[in-house]
Amino acid sequence: MKSFFSFVRKEFYHILRDKRTMLILLGMPIVEIILFGFALTNEVKNVRVAIYDASGNSVSRKLTERIDANENMVVTSFLSDPQEADELLRKQAVDLVIIYPSLFLQKPDNGNILLLADATDANMATLFTGYASQIIKQELQDMLPRSQKASSAIVPEIKLLYNPGMKSAYNFVPGVMGMILMLLCAMMTSISIVREKEMGTMEVLLVSPVRPFFVILAKTIPYFILSCINMATILLLARFLLHVPIVGNLGTLLTVTLLFILVSLALGILISTLVKTQVAAMLMSGMILMMPVMVFSGLIFPTENMPWILRSFSNIIPAKWYIRAIRKIMIEGLGFAFVWKEILVMLAMALILTIGSILKFKNRLE
Repeated sequence: MKSFFSFVRKEFYHILRDKRTMLILLGMPIVEIILFGFALTNEVKNVRVAIYDASGNSVSRKLTERIDANENMVVTSFLSDPQEADELLRKQAVDLVIIYPSLFLQKPDNGNILLLADATDANMATLFTGYASQIIKQELQDMLPRSQKASSAIVPEIKLLYNPGMKSAYNFVPGVMGMILMLLCAMMTSISIVREKEMGTMEVLLVSPVRPFFVILAKTIPYFILSCINMATILLLARFLLHVPIVGNLGTLLTVTLLFILVSLALGILISTLVKTQVAAMLMSGMILMMPVMVFSGLIFPTENMPWILRSFSNIIPAKWYIRAIRKIMIEGLGFAFVWKEILVMLAMALILTIGSILKFKNRLE
Protein backbone atom coordinates (compact mmCIF):
# COMPACT_ATOMS: atom_id res chain seq x y z
CA MET A 1 0.00 0.00 0.00
CA LYS A 2 2.93 2.31 0.70
CA SER A 3 4.15 1.78 -2.86
CA PHE A 4 0.69 2.56 -4.18
CA PHE A 5 0.53 5.94 -2.42
CA SER A 6 4.03 6.65 -3.67
CA PHE A 7 2.74 6.21 -7.23
CA VAL A 8 -0.18 8.56 -6.49
CA ARG A 9 2.17 11.17 -5.03
CA LYS A 10 4.51 10.84 -8.03
CA GLU A 11 1.64 11.45 -10.44
CA PHE A 12 0.55 14.52 -8.47
CA TYR A 13 4.07 15.94 -8.67
CA HIS A 14 4.18 15.23 -12.39
CA ILE A 15 0.90 17.10 -12.99
CA LEU A 16 1.62 20.05 -10.70
CA ARG A 17 5.00 20.85 -12.24
CA ASP A 18 3.53 20.92 -15.75
CA LYS A 19 2.03 24.40 -16.01
CA ARG A 20 0.36 23.74 -19.36
CA THR A 21 -1.43 20.69 -18.00
CA MET A 22 -2.58 22.63 -14.96
CA LEU A 23 -3.81 25.44 -17.19
CA ILE A 24 -5.86 22.98 -19.25
CA LEU A 25 -7.20 21.14 -16.22
CA LEU A 26 -8.18 24.15 -14.12
CA GLY A 27 -8.37 27.03 -16.59
CA MET A 28 -10.31 25.47 -19.45
CA PRO A 29 -13.45 24.64 -17.41
CA ILE A 30 -13.67 28.23 -16.15
CA VAL A 31 -13.29 29.69 -19.65
CA GLU A 32 -15.75 27.24 -21.21
CA ILE A 33 -18.48 27.59 -18.60
CA ILE A 34 -18.33 31.39 -18.88
CA LEU A 35 -18.09 31.35 -22.67
CA PHE A 36 -20.91 28.86 -23.20
CA GLY A 37 -23.02 30.34 -20.43
CA PHE A 38 -22.99 33.81 -21.95
CA ALA A 39 -22.41 33.14 -25.66
CA LEU A 40 -24.76 30.20 -26.22
CA THR A 41 -28.12 31.83 -25.85
CA ASN A 42 -31.55 31.53 -27.39
CA GLU A 43 -32.95 34.49 -25.49
CA VAL A 44 -34.60 37.34 -27.37
CA LYS A 45 -32.53 40.50 -26.86
CA ASN A 46 -32.16 43.82 -28.68
CA VAL A 47 -34.67 42.98 -31.40
CA ARG A 48 -34.72 45.79 -33.98
CA VAL A 49 -38.31 46.49 -34.99
CA ALA A 50 -39.74 48.50 -37.89
CA ILE A 51 -43.38 49.65 -37.76
CA TYR A 52 -45.85 50.32 -40.54
CA ASP A 53 -49.06 51.71 -39.11
CA ALA A 54 -51.82 51.99 -41.72
CA SER A 55 -54.54 52.46 -39.12
CA GLY A 56 -53.11 55.33 -37.11
CA ASN A 57 -55.58 54.79 -34.27
CA SER A 58 -54.82 55.31 -30.61
CA VAL A 59 -54.54 51.59 -29.81
CA SER A 60 -51.87 50.97 -32.46
CA ARG A 61 -49.88 54.00 -31.25
CA LYS A 62 -50.04 52.87 -27.63
CA LEU A 63 -49.13 49.34 -28.64
CA THR A 64 -46.09 50.63 -30.53
CA GLU A 65 -45.04 52.67 -27.49
CA ARG A 66 -45.26 49.63 -25.23
CA ILE A 67 -43.29 47.49 -27.69
CA ASP A 68 -40.58 50.14 -27.79
CA ALA A 69 -40.59 50.32 -23.99
CA ASN A 70 -39.97 46.58 -23.73
CA GLU A 71 -36.40 45.95 -22.52
CA ASN A 72 -35.70 43.39 -25.24
CA MET A 73 -37.15 45.24 -28.23
CA VAL A 74 -36.41 48.63 -29.79
CA VAL A 75 -38.34 50.39 -32.56
CA THR A 76 -35.71 51.66 -34.99
CA SER A 77 -37.83 52.95 -37.88
CA PHE A 78 -41.35 53.79 -39.06
CA LEU A 79 -42.24 52.86 -42.61
CA SER A 80 -44.24 54.97 -44.99
CA ASP A 81 -44.85 52.06 -47.37
CA PRO A 82 -45.18 48.34 -46.54
CA GLN A 83 -42.95 47.55 -49.53
CA GLU A 84 -40.01 48.97 -47.56
CA ALA A 85 -40.21 46.02 -45.18
CA ASP A 86 -38.70 43.60 -47.69
CA GLU A 87 -35.76 45.90 -48.38
CA LEU A 88 -34.98 46.42 -44.70
CA LEU A 89 -35.11 42.70 -43.96
CA ARG A 90 -32.97 41.90 -46.99
CA LYS A 91 -30.32 44.39 -45.84
CA GLN A 92 -30.63 43.00 -42.27
CA ALA A 93 -31.30 46.53 -41.06
CA VAL A 94 -34.12 45.24 -38.85
CA ASP A 95 -35.01 41.89 -37.29
CA LEU A 96 -38.79 42.22 -37.29
CA VAL A 97 -41.43 44.27 -39.12
CA ILE A 98 -44.86 44.87 -37.55
CA ILE A 99 -47.65 45.98 -39.90
CA TYR A 100 -50.93 47.32 -38.53
CA PRO A 101 -53.66 47.05 -41.20
CA SER A 102 -55.93 49.97 -42.01
CA LEU A 103 -58.89 48.13 -40.44
CA PHE A 104 -57.01 47.25 -37.26
CA LEU A 105 -59.51 46.34 -34.49
CA GLN A 106 -62.46 47.26 -36.73
CA LYS A 107 -63.18 43.96 -38.47
CA PRO A 108 -62.12 40.58 -37.06
CA ASP A 109 -61.32 39.17 -40.52
CA ASN A 110 -59.25 42.16 -41.69
CA GLY A 111 -57.79 43.49 -38.49
CA ASN A 112 -54.94 41.07 -37.82
CA ILE A 113 -51.45 42.40 -37.19
CA LEU A 114 -48.84 41.10 -39.63
CA LEU A 115 -45.38 40.13 -38.36
CA LEU A 116 -42.53 39.78 -40.87
CA ALA A 117 -39.15 38.22 -40.11
CA ASP A 118 -36.23 36.85 -42.11
CA ALA A 119 -36.59 33.05 -41.94
CA THR A 120 -33.18 32.26 -43.45
CA ASP A 121 -32.38 31.72 -39.77
CA ALA A 122 -35.55 29.82 -38.94
CA ASN A 123 -34.85 29.49 -35.21
CA MET A 124 -34.33 33.21 -34.65
CA ALA A 125 -37.30 34.12 -36.85
CA THR A 126 -39.51 31.83 -34.76
CA LEU A 127 -38.18 33.35 -31.55
CA PHE A 128 -38.68 36.93 -32.74
CA THR A 129 -42.22 36.42 -34.01
CA GLY A 130 -43.25 34.28 -31.04
CA TYR A 131 -41.91 36.79 -28.55
CA ALA A 132 -43.54 39.73 -30.34
CA SER A 133 -46.85 37.84 -30.55
CA GLN A 134 -46.86 37.25 -26.81
CA ILE A 135 -46.18 40.92 -26.11
CA ILE A 136 -48.91 42.07 -28.50
CA LYS A 137 -51.48 39.65 -27.04
CA GLN A 138 -50.68 40.68 -23.49
CA GLU A 139 -50.69 44.39 -24.23
CA LEU A 140 -53.97 44.21 -26.16
CA GLN A 141 -55.58 42.37 -23.27
CA ASP A 142 -54.46 45.15 -20.94
CA MET A 143 -55.47 48.02 -23.23
CA LEU A 144 -58.78 46.94 -24.73
CA PRO A 145 -61.98 47.84 -22.91
CA ARG A 146 -63.82 45.05 -21.14
CA SER A 147 -66.63 44.93 -23.70
CA GLN A 148 -64.17 44.48 -26.55
CA LYS A 149 -62.26 41.81 -24.63
CA ALA A 150 -65.43 39.81 -24.16
CA SER A 151 -66.16 39.83 -27.88
CA SER A 152 -62.62 39.00 -28.89
CA ALA A 153 -61.10 35.55 -29.10
CA ILE A 154 -60.06 33.93 -25.84
CA VAL A 155 -56.31 34.21 -25.28
CA PRO A 156 -54.89 31.27 -23.30
CA GLU A 157 -52.86 32.03 -20.21
CA ILE A 158 -49.30 30.71 -20.44
CA LYS A 159 -47.30 29.71 -17.38
CA LEU A 160 -43.70 28.59 -17.79
CA LEU A 161 -42.51 26.19 -15.10
CA TYR A 162 -38.95 25.93 -13.71
CA ASN A 163 -37.60 28.68 -15.97
CA PRO A 164 -40.19 31.46 -16.16
CA GLY A 165 -37.63 33.98 -17.38
CA MET A 166 -36.69 31.72 -20.33
CA LYS A 167 -32.98 32.10 -19.48
CA SER A 168 -30.83 30.06 -21.83
CA ALA A 169 -28.22 29.45 -19.12
CA TYR A 170 -30.71 27.15 -17.39
CA ASN A 171 -30.57 24.91 -20.44
CA PHE A 172 -26.94 25.19 -21.50
CA VAL A 173 -25.06 25.17 -18.18
CA PRO A 174 -26.00 21.58 -17.18
CA GLY A 175 -25.10 20.43 -20.69
CA VAL A 176 -21.79 22.27 -20.70
CA MET A 177 -20.96 20.73 -17.31
CA GLY A 178 -21.34 17.28 -18.82
CA MET A 179 -19.26 18.14 -21.89
CA ILE A 180 -16.42 19.74 -19.91
CA LEU A 181 -16.13 16.96 -17.34
CA MET A 182 -16.28 14.21 -19.93
CA LEU A 183 -13.74 15.73 -22.31
CA LEU A 184 -11.27 16.71 -19.60
CA CYS A 185 -11.46 13.45 -17.67
CA ALA A 186 -11.25 11.23 -20.74
CA MET A 187 -8.62 13.33 -22.52
CA MET A 188 -6.21 13.88 -19.64
CA THR A 189 -6.41 10.32 -18.33
CA SER A 190 -5.82 8.77 -21.75
CA ILE A 191 -2.90 11.10 -22.50
CA SER A 192 -1.30 10.47 -19.11
CA ILE A 193 -1.20 6.69 -19.55
CA VAL A 194 -0.28 6.77 -23.25
CA ARG A 195 2.59 9.16 -22.45
CA GLU A 196 4.14 6.49 -20.22
CA LYS A 197 3.79 3.91 -22.99
CA GLU A 198 5.14 6.26 -25.65
CA MET A 199 8.19 7.17 -23.57
CA GLY A 200 8.84 3.55 -22.65
CA THR A 201 8.42 4.08 -18.90
CA MET A 202 5.23 2.06 -18.51
CA GLU A 203 7.19 -1.20 -18.56
CA VAL A 204 9.34 0.14 -15.75
CA LEU A 205 6.23 0.85 -13.70
CA LEU A 206 4.81 -2.59 -14.37
CA VAL A 207 7.86 -4.45 -13.06
CA SER A 208 7.43 -2.67 -9.72
CA PRO A 209 5.90 -4.56 -6.76
CA VAL A 210 2.57 -2.82 -7.47
CA ARG A 211 0.13 -4.73 -9.67
CA PRO A 212 -0.80 -3.24 -13.09
CA PHE A 213 -4.34 -2.46 -11.93
CA PHE A 214 -3.05 -0.35 -9.04
CA VAL A 215 -0.60 1.41 -11.34
CA ILE A 216 -3.49 2.56 -13.51
CA LEU A 217 -5.56 3.42 -10.43
CA ALA A 218 -2.71 5.50 -9.02
CA LYS A 219 -2.52 7.48 -12.28
CA THR A 220 -6.26 8.19 -12.33
CA ILE A 221 -6.72 9.24 -8.69
CA PRO A 222 -5.05 12.68 -9.19
CA TYR A 223 -7.31 13.37 -12.15
CA PHE A 224 -10.33 12.32 -10.13
CA ILE A 225 -9.41 14.81 -7.39
CA LEU A 226 -8.74 17.58 -9.93
CA SER A 227 -12.07 16.79 -11.59
CA CYS A 228 -13.78 17.23 -8.22
CA ILE A 229 -12.14 20.68 -7.96
CA ASN A 230 -13.42 21.46 -11.46
CA MET A 231 -16.88 20.30 -10.44
CA ALA A 232 -16.89 22.66 -7.45
CA THR A 233 -15.62 25.54 -9.61
CA ILE A 234 -18.26 24.97 -12.29
CA LEU A 235 -21.09 24.79 -9.74
CA LEU A 236 -19.93 28.01 -8.04
CA LEU A 237 -19.68 29.84 -11.37
CA ALA A 238 -23.06 28.53 -12.48
CA ARG A 239 -24.72 29.59 -9.24
CA PHE A 240 -23.15 32.98 -8.56
CA LEU A 241 -22.03 34.22 -12.00
CA LEU A 242 -24.63 32.77 -14.35
CA HIS A 243 -27.37 32.72 -11.65
CA VAL A 244 -28.45 29.16 -12.42
CA PRO A 245 -30.29 27.85 -9.34
CA ILE A 246 -29.56 24.57 -7.61
CA VAL A 247 -33.10 23.74 -6.58
CA GLY A 248 -32.62 20.06 -5.81
CA ASN A 249 -30.63 18.27 -3.14
CA LEU A 250 -26.92 19.12 -3.30
CA GLY A 251 -25.93 15.66 -2.09
CA THR A 252 -27.78 13.99 -4.96
CA LEU A 253 -26.21 16.44 -7.40
CA LEU A 254 -22.70 15.68 -6.14
CA THR A 255 -23.33 11.93 -6.16
CA VAL A 256 -24.49 11.96 -9.78
CA THR A 257 -21.57 14.18 -10.83
CA LEU A 258 -18.97 12.01 -9.08
CA LEU A 259 -20.43 8.95 -10.78
CA PHE A 260 -20.20 10.68 -14.14
CA ILE A 261 -16.56 11.59 -13.44
CA LEU A 262 -15.84 7.90 -12.79
CA VAL A 263 -17.49 6.99 -16.10
CA SER A 264 -15.39 9.58 -17.95
CA LEU A 265 -12.16 8.43 -16.28
CA ALA A 266 -12.94 4.81 -17.18
CA LEU A 267 -13.54 5.91 -20.78
CA GLY A 268 -10.16 7.66 -20.78
CA ILE A 269 -8.45 4.50 -19.55
CA LEU A 270 -10.15 2.48 -22.28
CA ILE A 271 -8.98 4.96 -24.93
CA SER A 272 -5.42 4.68 -23.59
CA THR A 273 -5.49 0.92 -24.20
CA LEU A 274 -6.56 1.37 -27.83
CA VAL A 275 -3.92 3.86 -29.01
CA LYS A 276 -0.13 4.10 -28.87
CA THR A 277 0.60 7.82 -29.14
CA GLN A 278 -0.48 10.95 -27.29
CA VAL A 279 -1.64 12.57 -30.52
CA ALA A 280 -3.94 9.65 -31.27
CA ALA A 281 -5.24 9.71 -27.70
CA MET A 282 -5.98 13.43 -27.91
CA LEU A 283 -7.72 13.08 -31.27
CA MET A 284 -9.86 10.17 -30.10
CA SER A 285 -10.81 11.69 -26.74
CA GLY A 286 -11.14 15.25 -28.00
CA MET A 287 -12.28 15.31 -31.60
CA ILE A 288 -14.20 12.03 -31.73
CA LEU A 289 -15.94 12.48 -28.36
CA MET A 290 -16.76 16.17 -28.72
CA MET A 291 -19.06 15.84 -31.72
CA PRO A 292 -21.19 12.97 -30.31
CA VAL A 293 -21.45 14.76 -26.96
CA MET A 294 -22.62 18.00 -28.57
CA VAL A 295 -25.03 16.36 -31.02
CA PHE A 296 -26.36 13.28 -29.24
CA SER A 297 -26.38 14.28 -25.55
CA GLY A 298 -29.26 16.76 -25.69
CA LEU A 299 -26.89 19.66 -25.06
CA ILE A 300 -28.10 21.55 -28.15
CA PHE A 301 -30.50 19.29 -30.04
CA PRO A 302 -33.31 17.32 -28.35
CA THR A 303 -32.71 13.62 -28.95
CA GLU A 304 -36.46 12.92 -28.91
CA ASN A 305 -36.80 14.53 -32.35
CA MET A 306 -34.10 12.36 -33.97
CA PRO A 307 -34.73 9.28 -36.16
CA TRP A 308 -34.92 6.09 -34.14
CA ILE A 309 -31.48 4.86 -35.19
CA LEU A 310 -29.80 8.07 -34.02
CA ARG A 311 -31.98 8.12 -30.90
CA SER A 312 -30.78 4.60 -30.13
CA PHE A 313 -27.16 5.60 -30.70
CA SER A 314 -27.54 8.51 -28.27
CA ASN A 315 -28.23 6.03 -25.47
CA ILE A 316 -24.57 4.97 -25.42
CA ILE A 317 -23.38 8.55 -24.87
CA PRO A 318 -22.72 8.88 -21.10
CA ALA A 319 -23.17 12.66 -21.19
CA LYS A 320 -26.80 12.24 -22.28
CA TRP A 321 -27.73 10.49 -19.05
CA TYR A 322 -25.75 12.90 -16.90
CA ILE A 323 -27.27 15.98 -18.52
CA ARG A 324 -30.79 14.56 -18.11
CA ALA A 325 -30.16 13.83 -14.44
CA ILE A 326 -28.48 17.15 -13.69
CA ARG A 327 -31.31 19.16 -15.26
CA LYS A 328 -33.86 17.30 -13.18
CA ILE A 329 -31.89 17.96 -9.99
CA MET A 330 -30.65 21.52 -10.56
CA ILE A 331 -33.56 23.10 -12.42
CA GLU A 332 -36.64 21.03 -11.54
CA GLY A 333 -35.61 20.24 -7.98
CA LEU A 334 -36.34 16.51 -8.30
CA GLY A 335 -34.83 13.92 -5.99
CA PHE A 336 -33.17 10.52 -6.24
CA ALA A 337 -36.48 8.79 -7.02
CA PHE A 338 -36.65 10.62 -10.36
CA VAL A 339 -33.03 10.06 -11.49
CA TRP A 340 -32.51 6.42 -10.49
CA LYS A 341 -32.70 5.29 -14.13
CA GLU A 342 -29.91 7.67 -15.18
CA ILE A 343 -27.82 6.59 -12.17
CA LEU A 344 -28.22 2.89 -13.01
CA VAL A 345 -27.24 3.49 -16.64
CA MET A 346 -24.10 5.39 -15.62
CA LEU A 347 -23.23 2.71 -13.07
CA ALA A 348 -23.51 0.06 -15.77
CA MET A 349 -21.37 2.16 -18.11
CA ALA A 350 -18.71 2.65 -15.41
CA LEU A 351 -18.53 -1.10 -14.74
CA ILE A 352 -18.43 -2.06 -18.43
CA LEU A 353 -15.77 0.52 -19.29
CA THR A 354 -13.66 -0.35 -16.26
CA ILE A 355 -13.77 -4.10 -16.84
CA GLY A 356 -13.14 -3.67 -20.57
CA SER A 357 -10.19 -1.33 -20.07
CA ILE A 358 -8.59 -3.61 -17.46
CA LEU A 359 -8.90 -6.67 -19.68
CA LYS A 360 -7.64 -4.81 -22.72
CA PHE A 361 -4.79 -3.27 -20.76
CA LYS A 362 -3.55 -6.66 -19.51
CA ASN A 363 -3.81 -8.24 -22.95
CA ARG A 364 -1.66 -5.51 -24.45
CA LEU A 365 1.04 -5.25 -21.78
CA GLU A 366 1.49 -8.68 -20.29
